[in-house]
Amino acid sequence: MTNHLRRLLAGAALFLTEFALVVLVGVLGVAGFLYISREVLDQHAAPFDEAAFRWTQQFFGQKRQQWVEAVTFLASRNFIVAASLALIGWFLVLRRHRWYTLMVPVVALGGICLNLVLKNIYQRPRPLLPLTSASGLSFPSGHAMISACFYGLLIYLVSTHVRQHRGLRVALMVGLSLLILLIGATRVYLRVHYATDVLAGFLAGITWLLIAIPLIRRLEKMIRRRFQRSPQLVEKQAQ
Repeated sequence: MTNHLRRLLAGAALFLTEFALVVLVGVLGVAGFLYISREVLDQHAAPFDEAAFRWTQQFFGQKRQQWVEAVTFLASRNFIVAASLALIGWFLVLRRHRWYTLMVPVVALGGICLNLVLKNIYQRPRPLLPLTSASGLSFPSGHAMISACFYGLLIYLVSTHVRQHRGLRVALMVGLSLLILLIGATRVYLRVHYATDVLAGFLAGITWLLIAIPLIRRLEKMIRRRFQRSPQLVEKQAQ
């Protein structure tokens, strides 16, 4: 077996493995979301949600509302839009990576739009007696879904580009993952979302992330191949 054939087989095996993993996680995400939504609609999730309210009150305490609100602000729509625009500008001006300037709005801002659609489909009211002001519908949690999309995208970018410093890469990925979980927990603590809202938001955000990133990467490869072939086509036509 030649080295060229071995590289082709290794590449094909890696692609199939990654594809199967993405499909598996995506299917599990959709199945988990649908299961939670069914439990919510059938009113079977109330004991779990009440237990989550009590747990977050014990975990965060009674006098940490300002600190918690500062954390939850990191997944607000205004902050995510501003952070997305800043990230787009950084990739476009400093890194000159145009495909990432497309990936950011598709993943982050597309997640916001998808969340609004899902909220209007399920029409679940927010919990009673919230600790802070909140408007709109409850299921799935916008903060949880948006944080999974945006900070999940940052995890993908860190894993892809921070190659030389393994310790820094791992620290950033773990830190961003904990931030996503912490944002979700703060929404339950503030009683602006049920725990089932947060879990459904995480699943929807991760599923959207798994759909959007491969699609953008596939589109990038297709267009690059077309541009690479176009000079050859021009030469043949000229001959």
